[in-house]
Amino acid sequence: MSKVKKMMKKSRKLKDTTNQSHKSQKTKLNKTKKKKITATSNNSKQQSNKKKKIKRIPKTKDKHTTKKGKEKKNSQGKRKSKKENENGEHNKSNHQMIPENTEEKRQQQAKIGKMWKLSDFEIGRPLGRGKFGNVYLAREKKSKYIVALKVLFKKELQKGGVEHQLRREIEIQSRLRHPNVLRLFGYFYDDNRIFLILEYAGKGELYKKLCKLGHFDEKTSSQYIRSLASALSYCHSKHVIHRDIKPENILISINGDLKIADFGWSVHAPNSRRNTMCGTLDYLPPEMILGKGHDQNVDLWSLGVLLFEFLVGTPPFETEGHQETYRKIVKTDFVIPEYISSGAKDLIKKLLVRDPKKRISLEQLKQHPWILEYNCSDNDN
Repeated sequence: MSKVKKMMKKSRKLKDTTNQSHKSQKTKLNKTKKKKITATSNNSKQQSNKKKKIKRIPKTKDKHTTKKGKEKKNSQGKRKSKKENENGEHNKSNHQMIPENTEEKRQQQAKIGKMWKLSDFEIGRPLGRGKFGNVYLAREKKSKYIVALKVLFKKELQKGGVEHQLRREIEIQSRLRHPNVLRLFGYFYDDNRIFLILEYAGKGELYKKLCKLGHFDEKTSSQYIRSLASALSYCHSKHVIHRDIKPENILISINGDLKIADFGWSVHAPNSRRNTMCGTLDYLPPEMILGKGHDQNVDLWSLGVLLFEFLVGTPPFETEGHQETYRKIVKTDFVIPEYISSGAKDLIKKLLVRDPKKRISLEQLKQHPWILEYNCSDNDN
């Protein structure tokens, strides 16, 4: 029994030692695991710190870049605001440049491309009647601006074969800007009519005034001729030949200024001579009657005829028959009354010259002694 007990004790000791060894191994394993975990945690911390450090580097760069970015944004913002301010100021200036109830507003609207219609106007009394239509006093409703509304009937234009002539008149007159040229502000049309929006000349036709007075004195005639010469000089600088200067085609403004109107026979001829016979019989130049080419000098001849009629009351070549008138024009056969001053006679003779090249020029006309006698030479319209 004692032996058996001894054997039992030994086995228990072995078990205890094995258990202790297992426990020690477990503790060692746990320690190693803990070390590994701590090592891995430390590594992860280090890596995270490195990552943080790596993140911090671009942050410092980003700060500089953001400053620059802010500066760029601010500069861009400032530029935009400048542009906005400039645009705002530009719009304001444009608004100021178009004052209400003025001619400038209408001109600006014409540039923009205003589409006019009859309902835009209040129609007043008739101002005149013609072969192709009538002229009425009218007022534009928004601006209250007074105009002359010329109403032309399409059927009458087609019967007369003057559609092309009207088209040319609109193209030429709408582009001219001179104090002594009647303004054409615009036009519109419907199925049966064509409407021309014209400057209103309050005192009507010069022809009616001439008929009423019989003739003009030399001072008035000199002033009229000079203003017409200024207008024609402007037209010629734009390569426009009127070709139908006569009292019926000249209007008087409310201030007494002359306005050349009716550009129906006018032509834009920058580099060519014309061969069409046109105009009014008493005012035709010799080159037209002879069928020769003509240029802007035809207007100088007409100005000479006009000056004669201003002073005398009748045209210089007026006769009972057309053929006799043609003959007198070709031969420049005219007589100036004795009561006309020598200065006026000299100018008439220098304008009514058969050879177009020998006629006095418009610039020379404005410096003629008889013109300077009644006009200020320092200002030219």
